[in-house]
Amino acid sequence: MADKTAPDSRLRLEWVYGYRGHQCRNNLYYTANKDIVYFVAGVGIVYSERDHKQRFFLGHSDDIVCLSLHPDRTLIATGQIGDAPYICVWDSATTDTVSILKDGHKEGVAALGFDKEGNRLVSVGMDSASTINVWDWRRGKIISTVTAQVEKVFDIQFNVYKENCVVSAGVKHMVFWTLCGNTLTPQKGEFGQVGEVQSMLCLAFGPEDTTISGTLAGDIYMWKGSKLDHVVSAAHNGPIYTLDMTGEGYATGGKDGIVKLWDLDLKPITSINLATSSVGYTELVIRAVCWRSDQLLIGTQDGEIFELQVKSRDKPKCLVQGHAEGEMWALAVHPKKPIFATGSDDQTLRLWNMSNHELLSKVAVDQKIRACAFDPEGQHIAIGLTDGSFMVLRARDLTELAHVKDRQEVCHEVKFSPCGKFLAVGSNDNFVDIYGVDQRFKKVGTCSGCDSFITHLDWSQDSKAIHVNFGSGHRCIFRIPACKEITNKEEISTIHWATFTGVVGPEVNGIWGKYADTNDVNAADANFEGEVVVTGDDFGMVKVYKFPSLKKGAKFRKYVGHSAHVTNVRFSSDHHKVISTGGEDHSVFQWRFLPQGTGDDDLPDHHNAYVDSNSEDSDSDLSDVGVVDSDLEQEKQVGYDRALYKDDLAGQKKLLKSSMQPGAKRKNGPTDSLRLEYVHGYRGYDCRNNVFYTQTGEVVYHVAATCVVHNKEKNAQRFYTEHTDDILCLCIHPLKDIIATGQVGRDPSIHIWDTESLKTGSVLKGQHQRGVCAVDFSVDGKKLASVGLDDNHSIVVWDWKKGEKLATTRGHKDKIFVIKWNPLDHSKLVTVGVKHIKFWTQTGGGFTSNRGTMGKVAKLCDMMCVAYGKTSDICFSGGSDGHVFVWQGVELQKTVKAHEGPVFAMHSLDKGFVTGGKDGIVGLWDDQFERCLKTYAIKRAALTQGSSGVLVQDTPAVRAIVLGHGKILVGTRCGEILEIDKAGPMTLLSQGHMEGEVWGLDVHPSKSMFATVSDDKTLRLWDYSEGNKMVSFKELKQAARCVAFSPDGRALAVGQKDGSFVVINAETNEEMFTQHHRKEEICDIRFSPDPGKYLAVASHDNFVDIYSVLKSKKVGTCKGASSYITHIDWDLKGKVLMVNTGAKEQLFFEAPRGKRITLRNAEIEKFGWASWTCVLGATCEGIWPPKCDVTDVNAASLADGHVLATADDFGFVKLFEYPVTGKFAKFKRYSGHSAHVTNVRWSHDKSKLFSTGGADTAVMVWKREGQGNKSQGQGESDDSDTDDEEEGYDSDVEREKKMDYTTKIYINPMREKDGIKPHLQEQKETAKPQVSRNAPEPPKVQKSEPPPATGGKKRKMTQVTGLQLEYIHGYRGFDARSNLYYVNDGADIVYHAAGAGIVHNLSSGTQSFYLEHSDDIICLDINQHPKFKNIVATGQIGNNPSIHVWDAASKETLSVIQGGHSKGICSVDFSCTGKNLVSVGLEDEHNVTVWRWQDGSKIASAPGHSQRIFRAEFRPDSDTQFVSVGVKHVKFWSVAGSQLIGKRGIITTIENVGPVKMQTMLSLAFGANNVTYTGALSGDVYVWQDSNLTRVVQKAHTGPVFAMFTTLRDGLIVTGGKELPSKENGPVKLWDQEMKRCRAFPVRENGTTADVVKSVFRAKGKILIGSKDNSVMEISEKSGTVNVVVAGHSEGEVWGLDRHPTSAKFITSSYDGTVRLWDIPSKSLVAKLDVTPARSVTFSPDGELIAVGLKTGEFLLLSTTGLKLWGRKRDRAGSINDIHFSPDGKILAVGSEDQYVDFYDLTKGPSLPRSGFCNGIASFIINMDFSADSKHIRVCTGAYVNQVYTVPQGGLVEDEGVTEKITWASWTSVVGRDVLGIWPEHSQNADVNCSHLSHLGNALATGDDFGYVKLFNFPCPDSFAEHKSYPGHSAHVTNVRFLCDDRHLVSTGGDDCCVFVWKCV
Repeated sequence: MADKTAPDSRLRLEWVYGYRGHQCRNNLYYTANKDIVYFVAGVGIVYSERDHKQRFFLGHSDDIVCLSLHPDRTLIATGQIGDAPYICVWDSATTDTVSILKDGHKEGVAALGFDKEGNRLVSVGMDSASTINVWDWRRGKIISTVTAQVEKVFDIQFNVYKENCVVSAGVKHMVFWTLCGNTLTPQKGEFGQVGEVQSMLCLAFGPEDTTISGTLAGDIYMWKGSKLDHVVSAAHNGPIYTLDMTGEGYATGGKDGIVKLWDLDLKPITSINLATSSVGYTELVIRAVCWRSDQLLIGTQDGEIFELQVKSRDKPKCLVQGHAEGEMWALAVHPKKPIFATGSDDQTLRLWNMSNHELLSKVAVDQKIRACAFDPEGQHIAIGLTDGSFMVLRARDLTELAHVKDRQEVCHEVKFSPCGKFLAVGSNDNFVDIYGVDQRFKKVGTCSGCDSFITHLDWSQDSKAIHVNFGSGHRCIFRIPACKEITNKEEISTIHWATFTGVVGPEVNGIWGKYADTNDVNAADANFEGEVVVTGDDFGMVKVYKFPSLKKGAKFRKYVGHSAHVTNVRFSSDHHKVISTGGEDHSVFQWRFLPQGTGDDDLPDHHNAYVDSNSEDSDSDLSDVGVVDSDLEQEKQVGYDRALYKDDLAGQKKLLKSSMQPGAKRKNGPTDSLRLEYVHGYRGYDCRNNVFYTQTGEVVYHVAATCVVHNKEKNAQRFYTEHTDDILCLCIHPLKDIIATGQVGRDPSIHIWDTESLKTGSVLKGQHQRGVCAVDFSVDGKKLASVGLDDNHSIVVWDWKKGEKLATTRGHKDKIFVIKWNPLDHSKLVTVGVKHIKFWTQTGGGFTSNRGTMGKVAKLCDMMCVAYGKTSDICFSGGSDGHVFVWQGVELQKTVKAHEGPVFAMHSLDKGFVTGGKDGIVGLWDDQFERCLKTYAIKRAALTQGSSGVLVQDTPAVRAIVLGHGKILVGTRCGEILEIDKAGPMTLLSQGHMEGEVWGLDVHPSKSMFATVSDDKTLRLWDYSEGNKMVSFKELKQAARCVAFSPDGRALAVGQKDGSFVVINAETNEEMFTQHHRKEEICDIRFSPDPGKYLAVASHDNFVDIYSVLKSKKVGTCKGASSYITHIDWDLKGKVLMVNTGAKEQLFFEAPRGKRITLRNAEIEKFGWASWTCVLGATCEGIWPPKCDVTDVNAASLADGHVLATADDFGFVKLFEYPVTGKFAKFKRYSGHSAHVTNVRWSHDKSKLFSTGGADTAVMVWKREGQGNKSQGQGESDDSDTDDEEEGYDSDVEREKKMDYTTKIYINPMREKDGIKPHLQEQKETAKPQVSRNAPEPPKVQKSEPPPATGGKKRKMTQVTGLQLEYIHGYRGFDARSNLYYVNDGADIVYHAAGAGIVHNLSSGTQSFYLEHSDDIICLDINQHPKFKNIVATGQIGNNPSIHVWDAASKETLSVIQGGHSKGICSVDFSCTGKNLVSVGLEDEHNVTVWRWQDGSKIASAPGHSQRIFRAEFRPDSDTQFVSVGVKHVKFWSVAGSQLIGKRGIITTIENVGPVKMQTMLSLAFGANNVTYTGALSGDVYVWQDSNLTRVVQKAHTGPVFAMFTTLRDGLIVTGGKELPSKENGPVKLWDQEMKRCRAFPVRENGTTADVVKSVFRAKGKILIGSKDNSVMEISEKSGTVNVVVAGHSEGEVWGLDRHPTSAKFITSSYDGTVRLWDIPSKSLVAKLDVTPARSVTFSPDGELIAVGLKTGEFLLLSTTGLKLWGRKRDRAGSINDIHFSPDGKILAVGSEDQYVDFYDLTKGPSLPRSGFCNGIASFIINMDFSADSKHIRVCTGAYVNQVYTVPQGGLVEDEGVTEKITWASWTSVVGRDVLGIWPEHSQNADVNCSHLSHLGNALATGDDFGYVKLFNFPCPDSFAEHKSYPGHSAHVTNVRFLCDDRHLVSTGGDDCCVFVWKCV
């Protein structure tokens, strides 16, 4: 029995003892049909109490730790731990996998929950960030993902009473998440004063937004919304681990062992103490409860499950028992009865009954148990303990007989001898002790000399020897009782063992892998009669091998279920059962052992669950070494790793910019271009099934990176060239009009494209590595399956139209050749490959699989191809041994010999099959594969006259075969494509070189012919006139690397790889002479020009030899090259040779002697060269890309002295304008070859170019086209975004390009201050006198009377308790564009300012707001589709910026979309149906992303451009086509599946305009028939047709065209730009559809500054415009009248603010250089004055004067009416930060950045003499307040201190007794004891900027750097006082003021330039 095959006997899982209670909660439920579902180890268990049977779900690969029940109560979701943990959704009735959810978590899945409908699943991970995912679980797709950023999460659930609400509970937190779009928005639970902050362990829900949580302290918290409402304290004594909700109420269970039932209002119903019940024990802890009507299920921490009736609650029934937490190693089976014993680290020994699966008895000991054994009669049990002692117990009542301790370390093995007289005990002290049973366990001997701890021991049948295994992987055999080692081999071989449980020894060599570590098999047990051994290992596997198993690496059957280590396995005494124990998972599995030929009918069927053999190796019963096929071996070795991928080109672009000298220009590219005309070649040597007929009868196949659509009637070809590297596989859609192709690459893509239009329909990426080696469409054409070349050969199923991954799995460790969909069952597939055939079923996001079982029918070989039969379970595979294997289900039925050598290809038809093999034979078969109807041998003799080409060898291997149009189409390994008529004649359609690199290429001097040579050892002559075919070939003795025609075309010289060369007669192909003088390869060979006297031969030996052609011998040698030669060229006279070497040398030699000469650059150019193929020298400097090495450009060829073609290692053929001087010249490039293009040559008349592609074997023919010819062959011209000097400059555009948003995102203080923040300063206690006799304390701040109302009646003032945003003066135009629209049929307009979306009603002037953004909004769009009326999208800045889609009418958020961008989102646009949205980000790559906004799913995304993109807009008639514009950028995009394909705008010379340069484009509009208009920096508008520039509208505006708008109704276009004001011209123009005529609308008649319009929108005869200075206007189209709707401050921080003392007016000043007076009732700007940038502003007490402090240090006094200048003065240089009139109106205080406060006397008139100043101020002034009596001033400074000075002397008052008693006229200070509470907790890097006290003195408003306006009670001396916050401003709030009647509060924003008016309530 020494073969290595797997045994025939099998195991079936019968029962699992145990339940996982530790570290899990809520993992126990009743299913719909009253079964109980739970888990242990890696098994989901469904237990039917009625039948006392278990069903198992075995889809997990590691411990399951969480479980959730679907609302239908049949489906179960389970999550596991592990490196790549996944979630399975499975059916508890059938235990089938329904869906697998992968790639969502790391480390483990901590908790899961279904939503109310059961369509979505939420899960949280065990990673440190606690990632939360919401899944569409049926599709296996993540809807939303977010990192919770909290400590551990214990429970997460959907709120069943509230839509889209998820709650997560965990360590000291409770978070309420709202799911909107693809974003989960958190709301932290507020504990408030109701309950203490503690850890939440479990969740339940109630109606009316109630959430209930169980806590660590044993309280139940009840939440309303996100606020803690009330607490049921001490509901349990200790943690509450589980909460279950039912219709009747809630059940809780906790550490105290009590279950409590509550009604729906959390009033207690009853309490059940399980710990004190009949089955209880003191430490009982409850981890799960499930309450359904009268039944209660309870799971405990120690692994029991109890059931009880609520009515008779004192009678709990134990359903499941198991060991508690701790490793389990001890296992023994009773010698006579079906009983076994287990012992574990939980310190219990348990006896179990195998028949009824019940616990018989258990006993607790005081040590962990590591071993146990029954004596031969079953009377006694010995147990080994961790302290080195052992005990002997009576079996019947488990009472102690003996307890002996002789050793210190753990005792790991005990065994009684078969005679019953001895007990052997093995310990980690490296000894085996023998004890006498009859002598009351006295030690009778010790076996020593063991080199490591004892792991296993066995007795011989005669009890005279023991067999011992050590931890070192050795074994010893001792004679007993002498305890001497036996070493004699003969003696050992005669011993018969009573048991064999060791893992070391010749009998069990086979259980070790060939290279396995000695410790990974933990246990074994041999069944001598059944000739099998069962093992348990560290990978959770139970395996069955043949016994004895002598050779390493034997085959086996393996069984999963245990999660980590299987610690022990034993056969039962009758050998009908196997028991296995799990280490960490402390579960016991009972398996039924099925010897050969027995059925298992009474056990549930477990398909999917068992891998019935080692899935990597053969399980056939025949010896498994098959014949080896050389071609096949070679193919398996093909590697597809690349040193350089096309992805690396992006990096080159960056290098290009960094390597350019400043100001250096790149040489312009050529005007000529190329078009691919014909490709010779077909990739057959390592690809298969890749030739098909299309609908129209054309033939489609691939070679290199090109797909060829070949028209056989015309012998013409069309090409699909979007791939970037070698294509490896191709398949055709069932409708025969769409092709899918997969390529090589780091992140390889699959392209799906149309054979007629050659347009890309979809690109699939992101799932494979290295390459895609097989693809197949499903029969309905909706799905595509693909196989990758990564180490696991992953299989992916795609919804290819959407580009979404539907499912994925690991395929096989070796290469998979073919994947095929089952034509009759849309969820089933089959894969074949190296020693592999596997049948797959797609389940949700994963697969279940079964290997094909060979049985005794045949041995497994490599499977090369596969086809399905008539029914869904019949399938045929072609093997490498020439047989066709016939399968039914997963079982092999029979094999049919079909070919000699491998069967490479097969295709199924209605009537039968066709096969092709390595033997070059095509076989036609009947539909059952019973008879071969006909065979065709591919031979030259069978070829017809019409063939284009010649067969290179007879019977080439067939690699692809297909039937259609009455013919058989065949692709061969030699690169031919043939068509076989059923009658027998064959036609050769196309051919190319075979495997091997192609380097040699030369053209005939006069005929339309060229020659190629390759490593395939052939020389081929091709005709390129009409026929494009191979005319003749010659087989060479060696691989050849170069070829040359003689000047008369009669001779051909071929240089070979071994250093020889041969000259051949070109007409007859006969050899004329050969020479072999060199060792290394000949790399270039050249005849001298006419008459061709000499032949130059260059080799890698660094020499060029010159031969005389006539004498056939060497006449000279050119020496002096320091490296191998790469190219040689002759001059016209045949006198001089130019030589290039691998050391980048350009050398010159005289012929024929080979003397070296030197030529200067100028001479080189003047010289007449017969040919130019060199790549070095000054004239070629520009062809080299940056940072490349000398091998990167392989060849060049010059035509007509000015067009140089090059071949490079990136797979490009490039054209340059010669001479190519200067670095990095521009070029046109053409792709088609894959990696290396090895050679290029122009034809003799320079009309065609030929290129050869190294390893891709392709030879391409390109047609040259001059510049006049504007056909599609423009080639990708290299863009010019590396040139800086090319375009004009506009300050507005420049500022926008350079706008830095990162500084705005982070909350930085507006001003750097020094000093300690107030809430961190030491507080001085003020001493209060005990009994105060004084007068009462004066008020802190004077309360002011409200101004009298108009009738002189006193107004009543109310206290301010809250704020409501009423109006925003502002609009963001300075850096945003196209962000202003009519909504609601023109009644309202929508736009944005700061962080607010604003809907402004035009008739009433009222505004309403959308305030959900967290930072500045910088873009906005409205949905123009009638189905989505009034829907607005806005995008913001931020580190993880979001897009909000909301309803302008209701302000309801419809979707929040995050991900894909950073820094900010600067453009959003809806598609034509309104369902898609395109966004552009501000990150460095400027990504462009398309979303399905309703569910927030990303359709596609791509990096847009290296510089800013300003806008991306969908075409008005499309959901997939859009255009983006930006800095020197126009790109035309289309969505292809999940990828974006972008085409750069191609600029050509325009008639009447001359050459046009790419410019910075700012805006977009569209016309009919794919016309696009882009507005440029220069004021021109570019007009594009598709992606080509067709005309330019010159100077549409004099300055940049910032905005364009296409009216959908009539197609008219509005533009907005930059213009100086005048009557005729205007910044807004209305154009016709063609942009030929226009009408201008001036905004102002006169002025010196330009008007800049940033947004235009047209509807109903009105044009809405937004300007750069942040105002919004409406122009009537008829009259041209302009109406200002919104007038805000323009760009610049707004700091100055004051309220009028008596009326509802206020004044602001800003860095935009204006002072503005506003009126609240009319919501309007009353007056405006231009000054220089102003920092502060104030009204005099009577309201007559206004003082303005400027940034320059000057201050002005103005009259309030008319803002006339009254006086001005400048005494300081720093900015005037605050300015104040004294309450008596006599003194003006001016505080500056220079740390001074100056006092000016106003009574002396406009001369403003200074009456005093304060100095000694610690830092710059922030604000100042006068005392009510005008005698003191309090100055608040940047050092966070207040200083009080006398007025006007300026003396510092330091006596607190004085300062405490001052009553202040106003309060604006942010420091001081009374306002300590306004400082927030986390303000390390942000400040409170301003405050103002209401006039009644109760409410203090503050503004801070977080963008909040806050309201506090005054005074607020306690830290972090309670307050109300109001968002809306973006980052910084610079100033706040209550108006004089406290009815309104005004706040100003720093960066957002906005003034907010809040209504006080």
